[in-house]
Amino acid sequence: MKSIAQKMIKASAACLLGGACLLTTLPAIAQNKPIFRDNSQSIELRIKDLVSKLTLEEKVSLLGYRSKAVERLGIPAYNWWNEGLHGVARAGEATIFPQAIGLAATFNENLVDSVSDAISTEARAKYNLSTAMGRHLQYMGLTFWTPNINIFRDPRWGRGQETYGEDPFLTAHIGSAFVKGMQGTDPLHLKASATAKHFAAHSGPEATRDYFDAIVDEKDMRETYLYAFHALVSNGVESVMTAYNSINGVPNSVNKNLVTDILRNEWGFKGHVVTDCGALDDVFLTHKTIPTAPEAAAAAIKAGIDLDCSSVFQNDIIKAILLKLLTEKEVDVALSHLLKTQFKLGFFDDAAASPYKTYGTDSLHNTTHINLARKAAQQSMVLLKNDGNILPFKQGQYSSFMVLGPNAAALDAMIGSYHGVSSKVVNFVEGITAAVDPATRVEYDLGCDYRDTTHFGGIWGAGNADVTIAVLGLSPVLEGEAGDAFLAESGGDKKNLSLPTSEIAFMKALRAGVKKPIIAVITAGSDVDVSAIAPYADAIIFAWYPGEQGGNALADIVFGKVSPSGHLPLTFYNSVNDLPKYESYSMKGRTYRYFGGAVQYPFGFGMSYSTFGYEATTTPSKQYAAKDTINVQVKVKNTGNINADDVVQAYIKYPAIDRMPLKELKGFKRVSVAKGNEQLITIKIPVKELQKWDLTKHNWKLYPGDYKLIIGENSADEKLSFSFKLNGK
Repeated sequence: MKSIAQKMIKASAACLLGGACLLTTLPAIAQNKPIFRDNSQSIELRIKDLVSKLTLEEKVSLLGYRSKAVERLGIPAYNWWNEGLHGVARAGEATIFPQAIGLAATFNENLVDSVSDAISTEARAKYNLSTAMGRHLQYMGLTFWTPNINIFRDPRWGRGQETYGEDPFLTAHIGSAFVKGMQGTDPLHLKASATAKHFAAHSGPEATRDYFDAIVDEKDMRETYLYAFHALVSNGVESVMTAYNSINGVPNSVNKNLVTDILRNEWGFKGHVVTDCGALDDVFLTHKTIPTAPEAAAAAIKAGIDLDCSSVFQNDIIKAILLKLLTEKEVDVALSHLLKTQFKLGFFDDAAASPYKTYGTDSLHNTTHINLARKAAQQSMVLLKNDGNILPFKQGQYSSFMVLGPNAAALDAMIGSYHGVSSKVVNFVEGITAAVDPATRVEYDLGCDYRDTTHFGGIWGAGNADVTIAVLGLSPVLEGEAGDAFLAESGGDKKNLSLPTSEIAFMKALRAGVKKPIIAVITAGSDVDVSAIAPYADAIIFAWYPGEQGGNALADIVFGKVSPSGHLPLTFYNSVNDLPKYESYSMKGRTYRYFGGAVQYPFGFGMSYSTFGYEATTTPSKQYAAKDTINVQVKVKNTGNINADDVVQAYIKYPAIDRMPLKELKGFKRVSVAKGNEQLITIKIPVKELQKWDLTKHNWKLYPGDYKLIIGENSADEKLSFSFKLNGK
């Protein structure tokens, strides 16, 4: 048999003599390419082939997030770390969508799917463009460490803005929709890889995140902290990230019960597991549950970790093997999980074979994506107050506007944390200015800052305007991740729910000096004490961190182009004094599910310019068994005089059994209804969704008793209610 080299020489000679290459020699050459490069083979066979070709040193070099090149096999270096929480982050021009908490406020799974589909399209375009130039940059890859599906259990947590709120059911549904859009629907190829983080029971305090121990019993873990993770695994999320903290004394990144027993064996997770960045160092440096780096590396591999976002694996796995703490076969298992993701992303295929090969410059920050960002911002904003139906303004109703406040033109207040950058961010001043005719006067003034309680601007000018729009609230430097929120009083977290004292004083002074309408717009990623400024405003809109189209979206709402339709994905309390200690991970007394006291605004709250009536056209049965599904059809009628969206919410009220939730969201549906018209919706709730964890049997149990299905527009609203019994079997 002739060697490949001889065949190539013969082919070259034919090219020279005949003027064309002899194509008949090419299939023979192609047949000799490695199995791992042959996309006609199964992924399992390709993984096995590649692992067999790697030395131990090369295998270990691939287990860190800064994966090293294996030049002899033509494998380039790759940085696994990428962020796409609400748009491709830290990678240049990209569309910036509303912050995650704002996306949750839309209660719109289809919209969130579209948003993440746009994000992964831009990610593919950046990957194609950068790799074509030979660049293998951090934040230009296809492995995204998002979404953050931790439960926003306490409003003091600065990173709550990254989540989908306080409710496990809403988090599971919005998170699953995000994963679907991010990863695509091709059964053989990942568009991008999504990561469910931070696994698990990780929602503050930020100041002690590298060493705190979340004491959580099995019931709260299963019903609250693990619920959304299980849902995302069931919906095919490719990756899971372990959190910095410990749970009941065991750091998450060496927690075999959590990662292997529950995630892989019980739930059937097939993807890869990555540590949060520096989490393995924490095991021996801050938690100090394991004394040395090699021992921590071995414990992590044995627990089920595959990828290390630090250098512990790359520096210490071989040491662990030499100490007989680990075997090369165990390393192969971890590496195989990582390679599976890379094969699904097409890393070992010809670029021309990718179904996403055409994504390029025209896929980045295009008109379609910009319009989608505007729609998402419109649907995320929550109307909290509208005295005398002062909103919406009619075009031409007022001839002069003052837009002022510390966040009226602030970039940070638009883009939130884990953000991208864009050359076309439309702030609130710009949005209002663009929405009025050239004969309308618009002024801007900073008004106040975050600290000074005595020096204010713009009040005289506001007194000369027909309408004042005051934009205040928080920003990502006042709440966020430890280190990023550098003006936060408590390591990124909030100590209380207060707006900056300067803003409250400013609103008082503004109201004293202005007798005409004042619209307050609040930016934040969390619950704030709205009551402190409510007496001084005629209407209040909660805008979150609305992304690059926030200014246009606000104008659309203020001038009635769209009716506000966002709903709060978390409870707005009166005070943190109503809550348990921040450090406690018990759910007792937390969130609408377990808090029975008075609140400022309930979970799910959001006003509209219109009104809606509900009528049940089919009613639930009087009794159900475990195999059944609760089914109700509701006719939603727009009884107002403006086209609007409504979010129908279905809650279950449980029997009076110890540690049952007071009520719990188990269905929701966003519906668009023209004025005077009606829409028929169906809500289905599998009875198995009502199971609760039995601490005695360590399993799920359907408790018999009297239940109630409640249909309303928020967790405190009861437009329709139906009683039924469960027989527990």
